[in-house]
Amino acid sequence: MITALNKFVYLESLNHKDTVMIQKVVVLGAGTMGNGIAHTFAQNGFGVSLADISEKALEKGMKIIETNLGRMIQKGLISEEDKRSTLTNITTCTAYNEVAGEADLIVEAATENIELKLKIFKELDELAKPEAILASNTSSISITKIASVTNRPEKVIGMHFMNPVPVMKLIEVIRGYATHDTTTQIILELSERLGKVPVEVDDYPGFIANRILIPMINEAVYSLYEGVAGVYEIDTVMKLGMAHPMGPLQLADFIGLDVCLSILNVMYDGFKNPKYAPCPLLVNMVTAKKLGVKSGEGFYDYSESKKAEKISKQFLRV
Repeated sequence: MITALNKFVYLESLNHKDTVMIQKVVVLGAGTMGNGIAHTFAQNGFGVSLADISEKALEKGMKIIETNLGRMIQKGLISEEDKRSTLTNITTCTAYNEVAGEADLIVEAATENIELKLKIFKELDELAKPEAILASNTSSISITKIASVTNRPEKVIGMHFMNPVPVMKLIEVIRGYATHDTTTQIILELSERLGKVPVEVDDYPGFIANRILIPMINEAVYSLYEGVAGVYEIDTVMKLGMAHPMGPLQLADFIGLDVCLSILNVMYDGFKNPKYAPCPLLVNMVTAKKLGVKSGEGFYDYSESKKAEKISKQFLRV
């Protein structure tokens, strides 16, 4: 059962006289990550405003949340009452300027595009109350750079949730160059209240999760590109030999090849190291809009099933 104890996070800073109480959360973006983040906060008793410029995206996001809650009931993880309570805790809107001013925490989960994120954070800084914390779910973009367009860089932080958000325990908590200790402690505590395991990392390209994961995926794509092995062989080696739950090419399809490419470009630009240069095959696939599960085809063909059971025609080995 969800109790009143979960409805807020209250911490008093040893270095500041001000206190922070997080009760109202705004999540920007109703896509895969955004609806998962909204679901997680709402299930733990927080009031959530889920905002997206697209009414269709909001409807789809809420439908996904309801479906996922239904699955949790079937698994005995929550009750029907918990489901109703969670859905009641979420409201939706198509204009975040209408809700940003009342938020204690705003979590941005928009497209992984730096110009868009900078625009959003500049606007949020003007709309949000002075004590509000601004967080980004970015998987690779510099928190320091995002914070630089605001007048509150000490209250800007990264909360990198993992997909699927309601299931995955990890949250990478990324400190920007100016992020204050108090802000970090509040978000670490908040993450634990969500039933997650927060891991604090510093702000360098790719952080930790993607700095290690995405080059591995890129190397798998290179292995395919150079003809070392086929899609099935590469994924099978990593699943059976390294005990990975899915192979790197299947995982790339699940993440989205465009997202993988974007993260590689961020690391390549940030480190100026050729080891992060994206494989030409990956670049070509993104250009051709073969993005994985979301486009229906990547390294696997998803036209008949969302499971990676059928290898894309272009990668079949004779």
